[in-house]
Amino acid sequence: MRILICLIIGYCLGMLSPAALFSKLKNKNMKKEGTGNLGASNAVIVLGRSYAVIIMVLDILKSMLAAHIAARLFAGMSTAGYWASFGAILGHVYPFYLKFKGGKGLACYGGMAGFYNPWLVVFYLTGGVALATLANRSVFLAVIVTVSFPIILILGTGDWACFGVAVLASVVTLWIHRKNFGRVKRGEEAAMRKLVGAALTGKKVTLTMKEETE
Repeated sequence: MRILICLIIGYCLGMLSPAALFSKLKNKNMKKEGTGNLGASNAVIVLGRSYAVIIMVLDILKSMLAAHIAARLFAGMSTAGYWASFGAILGHVYPFYLKFKGGKGLACYGGMAGFYNPWLVVFYLTGGVALATLANRSVFLAVIVTVSFPIILILGTGDWACFGVAVLASVVTLWIHRKNFGRVKRGEEAAMRKLVGAALTGKKVTLTMKEETE
């Protein structure tokens, strides 16, 4: 029952979509433009750098907030915060009021890492992005984050229950990105250097027809 409550807390916060809000304010439709996702990477393409940064920060924070609320509510339950962050990922990806079509949950997964240690968010936004940029494939960032965090968590805490929740969240997040892996294989994945270049310079990203295919 406690796990269910944690998941509900996370889902309710996770389904709040700043990307949907800002795209509506800008008279854009991120579900039909760019890569078709309600997340920070597509916000770079459709809305521009400033909005993308705000959206990314809010998506990370809503997952962290859910985790902290659950951890305080169930202080004796070591996995409470991680279950809530997992719920935030699900809410972000499958918001019921947006016909269950949201983002891909990586920023919310980053919120789970940030709940454990806020400096991990900085680490992933610098080192993780740098490695993905070298590989020039945006989905590699998801691989770096979701593979490394459970290892960091178990080495730091020795808590196998928390490790199990993190692994479950990793599997789900990578599954959500499965189409990206197919596009990498076909050479159609959006180039990470385009996204990073746009984030740094504020220039508009132009995707090829292949890159726009969801």
